[in-house]
Amino acid sequence: MALDTHVSEMLNTQINKELYSAYLYLTFADYYDARGLKGFANWYVIQSQEEVDHARILRRYLLDNEVTPKMEAIAQPDLTFSDDLAPLKAALEHEQFITRSIEECYGAAREVLDLRTMKLLDWFVEEQGEEEVNAQDMITNMELFGTDPMGLYNLDREYQSRAYTQQTTLVM
Repeated sequence: MALDTHVSEMLNTQINKELYSAYLYLTFADYYDARGLKGFANWYVIQSQEEVDHARILRRYLLDNEVTPKMEAIAQPDLTFSDDLAPLKAALEHEQFITRSIEECYGAAREVLDLRTMKLLDWFVEEQGEEEVNAQDMITNMELFGTDPMGLYNLDREYQSRAYTQQTTLVM
C-alpha cells in the first residue's frame, strides 16, 4: 500500500523541523560554550545529533515507502539569551512544539488508518515524552542549584558526562 500523500508531506515537513531543532540546539551549545559552561554545551551538541538522527529515521521511512524526501531550507534560529535559564526554557517550549507536530502527523496517519506510520510514530511519541521530561528537569535543576556558583559548576560537570549514542531503535 502506498503512503498517503498528506501523511508523506507531513513527515517530510517533520524532517525539516527535526533539522531546524538540530540548528537550534547548536545555538544553545554555542551560548553555553561562550559562557564557559562546557557541560551544558555538550548536552546541546548531543541533542543536536539526536535531532539529526530523528530526521534520518523519517527520511529512511519515506524512502522505504517509495517517497523521495524533499529537503527544504532550514531557517536560521534567531534567539538571543539574557541568562543561563533562557535556553533551557526555550528548549522546553521547542520540545512541546515538536510534540504537537508529531501528534499531528500521528493524527493524519490515524485518519487514513496507516498503521505502519502510526507504529513508526509511536517511537517518536515516546521519545518526545522523554525529551519534555529532560527539558523540564534541566529547568528545575537550574532554578534549584544554578544560581549558586558551586551548584552551577556541579550541574555543568554532570551534563559534561553525557555521551552520544546513535539512535538505532529504528533502521535508518
